[in-house]
Amino acid sequence: MSEIGTVFKRLQERLSSVIVGQQMVIDQLLVALLAEGHVLLEGVPGTAKTMLVKTLASLISAEFGRVQLTPDMLPSDILGTSIYDLNNKTFTLKKGPIFTSLLLADEINRTPPKTQSALLEAMEERQVTLDGRTQKLPDLFMVVATQNPVEFEGTYPLPEAQLDRFMLKVMIGYPESDAERQMLLNWQEGLYRKKTPPLEPCVTVDEILQARQELDKVKVEESLLTYLMEIVQKSRQLSDLQLGASPRAALSWLAAAKSHAAIEGKDFVTPDNIKFVAEPVLRHRLILTAEAELDGVTVSQVIANLLRQVPVPR
Repeated sequence: MSEIGTVFKRLQERLSSVIVGQQMVIDQLLVALLAEGHVLLEGVPGTAKTMLVKTLASLISAEFGRVQLTPDMLPSDILGTSIYDLNNKTFTLKKGPIFTSLLLADEINRTPPKTQSALLEAMEERQVTLDGRTQKLPDLFMVVATQNPVEFEGTYPLPEAQLDRFMLKVMIGYPESDAERQMLLNWQEGLYRKKTPPLEPCVTVDEILQARQELDKVKVEESLLTYLMEIVQKSRQLSDLQLGASPRAALSWLAAAKSHAAIEGKDFVTPDNIKFVAEPVLRHRLILTAEAELDGVTVSQVIANLLRQVPVPR
């Protein structure tokens, strides 16, 4: 797995030089990229959510599509539609922005459920059905959706069924003071501006796809599979939760743990890999009871408690 570690180390270093002070966010995003997962990226305005995704697309020389979601958008604005050609007297398919390798769905909670649901088939099956015909999406296809946690007026919270299709929910906050100072120095040197030269790719799409195939070789001991299964099942029994982790959550958790191990250059999963991705895998899937919310319990506290309750295999 050293080859995967080498490829993703290059990507980590280049991303970190542009998006300063967000190492944990970058690591989690790359875990999802390798594990063929989608990401829900949440943070207040101005924390470089869009820049992070655009920078990633540039560094892997991938096709990039962006949809700025608004209340008046229709599913066809994302998927595409058939247009009648008067000259040929036939319908031709005009593909929407979803036909790309890396799709940024900006402010996904600002568009109604009808339009949000247009992403479901694409995220789950890597295909789109239009006019009864199935259109395959690129092999790399990945959705990164952003949302703002501080604005509620005019928003449409994602339903649980759609949240469950995101492998990870990544929280991006303000950088530390040293990192923010470096960001200002970068701006002084010409970075982040409209006339900034495009970034040179450091990894190819083929390298990412090859790394995904190699991920199957990462070993997971039987004791660790049991450990993961016990945590997932325990989440369905906690009194603070009305909804625990789904079977899809367990699969996503395993894939993310293997991905994190491979990025570290290992060919086997450890309990630390499972713990590293626990919160981003679970935070959008667990639903607190009304009583727990009134008591001030948070999902992060529940996840920490969950990991404490299940003994780590030796």
